[in-house]
Amino acid sequence: MKVTDLAAAATLVPAGSVLGVLRRWVLAILMAACGVLVAASQLTAGLPAVGAVELVVFLVLALLLSPWAFPRSVSAAEARRASAVDGRPIVYWRPGCRYCLQLRFSLGRLARRAHWVDIWHDPAAAAAVRAVAGGNETVPTVVLGERAVVNPDRAWFRQQLRSS
Repeated sequence: MKVTDLAAAATLVPAGSVLGVLRRWVLAILMAACGVLVAASQLTAGLPAVGAVELVVFLVLALLLSPWAFPRSVSAAEARRASAVDGRPIVYWRPGCRYCLQLRFSLGRLARRAHWVDIWHDPAAAAAVRAVAGGNETVPTVVLGERAVVNPDRAWFRQQLRSS
């Protein structure tokens, strides 16, 4: 599928809602809330040190499940424009996706060489992913030039980023 087809598919979806934006943070908020509850139960049981350690663990997990674990996300339209100019790939992702997290952390600093688009933040991005993934919102999906790859091999993608 050509990138122009992705652009056409993206125009079919209306603008995002408040619930769509909040959905990005649900897992992180739940993880932090669980950490507070576990820490409070340890505190009432007379184990403040254990509660503090458990709270830190839950907060780290909340951070990893949040959008903050990824490079700044841009809109699908902005990513397409920038990619056309600089030739860098576009990575469609969503918070809480373990495969997106694995891809992100396997890239290290190379992740900055791609345009990251959160499909839960941008309905046009979700439509673009559905257009290349058989109607599913399967992420991570990488668009490199006119080629779209759903759930790419991490080593292959690192090589693509190094050469771009």
